[in-house]
Amino acid sequence: MRESNKTGCIAQHINHVAIAVSDIEETISFYVNTFGISQPEITNLQDHGVKAALVRVGGSQLEFIQPLQDTGGVASFIEKRGEGVHHICFEMDNLNQSLEKLQQAGINLIDKTTRVGLSGNIAFIHPKSTGGVLIELVDSESARR
Repeated sequence: MRESNKTGCIAQHINHVAIAVSDIEETISFYVNTFGISQPEITNLQDHGVKAALVRVGGSQLEFIQPLQDTGGVASFIEKRGEGVHHICFEMDNLNQSLEKLQQAGINLIDKTTRVGLSGNIAFIHPKSTGGVLIELVDSESARR
């Protein structure tokens, strides 16, 4: 049984863990050759400034993201921290309602409404509210699995 929380928002499960990379093709080749994952489709997400791919690993997914330009959030992340885990994505029922509840609870949101992302309709919580971890939320109705 789930415990109550101050927001009333419940994460259903981890949809994916995103890894920021400098060369998405090279990274995918490593994972295909080392771990036997299927070759994923790479998508350019101009609005997000990245090339991205979702890969299934058992019951979970990894998302690889490569910046399209030398500027922007992911490029800045790699410049400051190097390649590595960029964010964790939780799947949520009724994401728009959850965003309202999170905002009412004083959680610092990057996105106050959903937008389209590779994994579905998404929104981000600012790391200042999460102990330094960038958290993406995806609406379960639209989630790619």
